[in-house]
Amino acid sequence: MQRSRRASGFTMIEAMVTLSVFAILVALGVPSMTTWIRNNKVRTVTDSLQTGLRLAQAESLRRSRQVVFALTNSTTPSTVIPLPAVANGNSWAIWTVPSMTDGSEAPQFVDSGVLSNASANVTINGVAAVCFNSMGRLVNNANANVTAITGAANNCVQPTAPPPQQPTAPPAEVFSVNTPGADRPLQVNLSLGGQVHMCVLNVALSATHPEGC
Repeated sequence: MQRSRRASGFTMIEAMVTLSVFAILVALGVPSMTTWIRNNKVRTVTDSLQTGLRLAQAESLRRSRQVVFALTNSTTPSTVIPLPAVANGNSWAIWTVPSMTDGSEAPQFVDSGVLSNASANVTINGVAAVCFNSMGRLVNNANANVTAITGAANNCVQPTAPPPQQPTAPPAEVFSVNTPGADRPLQVNLSLGGQVHMCVLNVALSATHPEGC
């Protein structure tokens, strides 16, 4: 008795159906994956921004002196102080403000980090530089060793108005971070006392959404 043999593998129709289903699944998943990637870029830049701000405040307390946090496009932040500060810079840098105004003391570089270079097309809207005093609080300083360039402030300006999303909140500097195609733009609030807080810009703060602004 001979047993019937069945050819192994897929038929042409089965292969075409499988490829069609796979193509549909890929088409459905690409938009959400693209949005996730862009949201992740925004989060990466925001995390670096928060890290720099918190480090600047910590250094002001540790050194018991005024410290500058600035956004910059300088490629040599550790060797050139003062730095050109610019809003939406691709890096951040921290340095000390000399306590003597006669030129006998030089500013000291503390640290630096990458922002937009790590995530292309991510924009940061906010001030170019902020200063922390020896108590870790935001202060005005018209002579903070920040080199002025077009479109950037050459000093540290203490905030005078609360964030627009929180009209009753204490005054704060606001940094908003976003990129085209992302659906979770982030915001970093920096209060007068130096506290750093991140929130989701397009989500209203509530009991059910503590991550909102």
